[in-house]
Amino acid sequence: MEFSQHDLQQLDKSFRAQLVNSLSGFKSANLLSSQNKLGQTNLAIISSVFHLGADPALVGFIMRPHSVPRHSLENILATGFYTLNQVNNAIWQAAHQTSARYESDESEFDMVGLTPQYLNGFEAPFVEQCHIKYGVELQSTQTLVNQTELVIGEIKHIYLPNNALMADGFIDLASVGTVTVSGLDCYSTTTPLSRLSYAKPHQAVKPLDVSGDIIK
Repeated sequence: MEFSQHDLQQLDKSFRAQLVNSLSGFKSANLLSSQNKLGQTNLAIISSVFHLGADPALVGFIMRPHSVPRHSLENILATGFYTLNQVNNAIWQAAHQTSARYESDESEFDMVGLTPQYLNGFEAPFVEQCHIKYGVELQSTQTLVNQTELVIGEIKHIYLPNNALMADGFIDLASVGTVTVSGLDCYSTTTPLSRLSYAKPHQAVKPLDVSGDIIK
């Protein structure tokens, strides 16, 4: 089966959205948490978080066009702070429900049964039920060619279970039930194949266990 650019333009809008959104494969599922200057909280599931750099520790994500009210983006622009909270296999359905279009005075935390968690005075709430979460300070935003918004922030606080962190800094996401999302609505658990040794020219890579040791 083949779709040309012309074919894509002729497709039903929702079919095209699912098709193109699925092409990039499995994506991370995160809950973006923020609050306005009056303390009204907002929670939204996003699948576009990406690593930008480790020193400084920067992450980015893409927000849909600000042509309609985007409560999360408005909160971030107003306060400069937000948190990212990885979705796990105990809360994936509640996380998905945050994509519903609630009114600005309705907190998704209340609507879907998740709990805001304030840690160490950080200016935005974390999600208590999430195992891996981090607080972020806004660094820049940029409107892209299709009017989506690129949001870049610096990581200020990280929280994760002790047993998920390996000696070399690797985080074992599968051990804490982190889930992925494909398309717009399909959630999956993960089963690791193996870590691999650092790739060097003319040398075969070797399988590593989760802690980074060579598997013999």
